[in-house]
Amino acid sequence: MPPRPDAPRRTRVVAGIDEAGLGPLLGPLTLGYAALRVPAGAQTLWERLEEAVSDNPRDGAERLVVNDSKRVFSRTASGRARLETTALCFASLAHGAPPADGAALLGAGPAGLQPDAGELERHPWYGRLPARLPMWTDAGRLELRAERLRRAALRSGVEVCACAARVVPVGELNRSWRRTGNKSSTVWYHVADILRALWEAHGDEDLSVVVDRQGGRTHYAAQLLRAFPQAEFRALAETSVCALYRLESREQRRSMLVWFCERAELRSFPTALASCAAKYAREVCMGAFNRYFEDLQPGLRPTAGYTSDGRRWIRDAVGALKLAGLPREVLIRER
Repeated sequence: MPPRPDAPRRTRVVAGIDEAGLGPLLGPLTLGYAALRVPAGAQTLWERLEEAVSDNPRDGAERLVVNDSKRVFSRTASGRARLETTALCFASLAHGAPPADGAALLGAGPAGLQPDAGELERHPWYGRLPARLPMWTDAGRLELRAERLRRAALRSGVEVCACAARVVPVGELNRSWRRTGNKSSTVWYHVADILRALWEAHGDEDLSVVVDRQGGRTHYAAQLLRAFPQAEFRALAETSVCALYRLESREQRRSMLVWFCERAELRSFPTALASCAAKYAREVCMGAFNRYFEDLQPGLRPTAGYTSDGRRWIRDAVGALKLAGLPREVLIRER
């Protein structure tokens, strides 16, 4: 039996959304999202899970590191392993087991947040996603770390409900930019999809979501009203640093607080975890991209896809690009 509307809640769901790869020239945009069911109270999730989790990258040998992915990840063996271990351990708790391969990683979320199969086929390097995960850390060690996290979560009353990423390939991005005219509108389109999925899954659980704010937008009322036309709406705060809104459907007994904050991944555990999920998904996809083109041109130096190195890669990859015969719109971003 559901609790009475006026009954005090013993748990609530906290969630976060963050992106990776908005600025590069090559490779997908990824939007990470995470949701955790937590006991009511003032403790942060870093405090609740401290026996298994830290926000300090120096603790990565012993504990999972949840922080802004720029602090968690580096292009070293330890930096890659640190990011992968965090992303896959939390995904394991959310889904019962870590994704077994790259395709499972991209398909880990609800159907509406998975990339379209036909869209992926237009980008043939997605056929070179890793056949097995993890890539950068030992599977046995990953299992031990996940079990340690599971025990810490059980003892603290925390349940990981979601930890995944929405992958948006370049061709889809370019079409969206032509339609919307700018990056921020395209990002919002996908953020709104994630917010709707969270509303459907957890809107009856005192849901709050912290979204990392990108660009100069400080007001989101109009966007939220269009995304949730059935909900009652209140703007609680709109400042240069953070905007806060409340959505409520009394008929459905659903409500959601939504924050849009600068550097949200430094303030919110779920948003920091979402940052790690987004970055890991992008790195896995860029690995597939580099493998595909190196198969066509052995010795081709890989790229992370960012603007200056992306341009270098395009110059270097003339032979591979000629062999691939792909339209520019699925390879290079227009914005």
